[in-house]
Amino acid sequence: MKKIKVLIVDDHTLVRDGIRSLLALTADIEIVGEAANGREALEKVRRLTPDIVLMDLAMPIMSGLEATRRIRREFPATKVLALTQYDDSEYVIPVIEAGARGFVTKMSSSSELASAIQAVQRGDSFLSPSAAAALVDECQQKTVAEGEQDPYQQLTDREREVLKLVAEGYTAREIAELLVVSPKTVDWYKSSLMNKLNIHNKIDLIKFAIRKRVITL
Repeated sequence: MKKIKVLIVDDHTLVRDGIRSLLALTADIEIVGEAANGREALEKVRRLTPDIVLMDLAMPIMSGLEATRRIRREFPATKVLALTQYDDSEYVIPVIEAGARGFVTKMSSSSELASAIQAVQRGDSFLSPSAAAALVDECQQKTVAEGEQDPYQQLTDREREVLKLVAEGYTAREIAELLVVSPKTVDWYKSSLMNKLNIHNKIDLIKFAIRKRVITL
C-alpha cells in the first residue's frame, strides 16, 4: 500500500510531536519531515516532495498563508491542508483562497485529521465542522447586509492608512512618525475610523482588517 507522505509545519515543537504521534497510528500515512516556519516548509517541500503539507498559519519568518500561496504556485503537485487553532471565517477564507485544499482545527480528533488528509489526497476538499459553520455564518451575514453600504468605503484614505498600521501592531507614536503627524492626530483618526466601523476594541479591529484583506496573516 502506497503511503501518503505528509510534512508537518508548525512553530511549536510539542505540537509537531503530538501530530506525529497521532498520525503514526494511521497505516496509510507517513510523516516525511517537519518545518517550523513557512520558509523552512518551502525548502522541505522542494527536497522531500510530500503529498500533503499540514500547515499552521501564524508562524515567524514566513506565515502559513504566504507559504500556502507559494506552494500552490511552485509545487502544484503538493496539496496544503491548513491546521490551526482558529476557525473564524476571516482565517478560513484567506487560506482557502491562497490554495489550501482543506481546513482543520487543532481541536479535531486524530480520526478527523486522518480523514482530512485522506480526502485531500483523493482530490477532495475538507472543512472541519467548525470551519464550515464559520463559512455559513459569513455567507448569511453577507446576505443580510446586502444592499447596505460597506463601512470600509466610508473611511478616508488617511483613516485606511491608520487602520492598516494599527492592525499591523504599530503604536500611535510610531504611526505618527511614519505619517509625519502628531500622536494626538493619530488618536483622532483611530477614534474616527472605529466609530465609522462601529468597532470598539483592537481585537475586532484586527479581525476586520484581515477580513477586508487590509492585512494578511
